Amino acid sequence: VQLQASGGGLVQAGGSLRLSCAASRRTSSNNAMGWFRQAPGKEREFVAAISWRGGSPQYADSVKGRFTIGRDNAKNMVFLQMNSLKPEDTAVYYCAVARGSSASSYFKDYNYWGQGTLVTVSS
Repeated sequence: VQLQASGGGLVQAGGSLRLSCAASRRTSSNNAMGWFRQAPGKEREFVAAISWRGGSPQYADSVKGRFTIGRDNAKNMVFLQMNSLKPEDTAVYYCAVARGSSASSYFKDYNYWGQGTLVTVSS
């Protein structure tokens, strides 16, 4: 499975971006999907995840109320709408496909990863 993330860029604090991630084939329809991010000098961290049915979203505390995850199984895509962006949201964002169908915040539960898309939020 190949994942292609897009939508990153440079935005001012308070702005919005929408990330998209396309899977190369119809393998993610029964699997949860998630977004993680890695800031310079920091470890990769969980951002959001969604079950294969599209429900039960999970969010990191740092993005709750600002980010929304969604998916379109017919198009093998997952999205991340990011609003009220802050400079601390600056990172490379990675989409991932989980081994199971339930949303998970654990790195080890994901076995396919995209190449990442850079989000830079200026103050």
